[in-house]
Amino acid sequence: MQEPVVIVDHDPTWRVTFEALRDLILSGLRGLPVAVEHVGSTAVPDLAAKPIIDMDVVVPTVAHVAEAIRRLQTMGYVHEGDLGITGREAFRTPQGDPKHHLYLCIADSSALRAHRTFRDRLRDDPSLARRYADLKRRLAVEHGADRASYTESKSTFIRDVLDAGESEP
Repeated sequence: MQEPVVIVDHDPTWRVTFEALRDLILSGLRGLPVAVEHVGSTAVPDLAAKPIIDMDVVVPTVAHVAEAIRRLQTMGYVHEGDLGITGREAFRTPQGDPKHHLYLCIADSSALRAHRTFRDRLRDDPSLARRYADLKRRLAVEHGADRASYTESKSTFIRDVLDAGESEP
């Protein structure tokens, strides 16, 4: 049985957790041209979220993907493929690590652009972030442990935010 979707108030330690995970990942990927970004709701100050850190490892080109995957696997990450999203490789977290989602993205991928745009729009617009938090709290109650339905139910809001970002100069 899956755990219920739980949304909690923003926790300032999420940034500290991200930084510790980022430093471990960068150490394991030393010598590769990578960056690690904190994305998702835990990267937005004052935004309620599931207490799971979302992170993107960013490589400059597709030529770096295979080696980054190999090294992440050496660190205990389990490669799950793109899970249907081109330009983004997903990984299951090593046992015992703080809860986080890890993705490997190519620098010019639409998946990375979407993560950054959504995060930045929420950071820049507190009223938008509050509306998103309210939606997430409501959907967590409605969907309980059905994470797929919870995620799908947020998709219209997310698409609207991303579409608004594309139409700005």
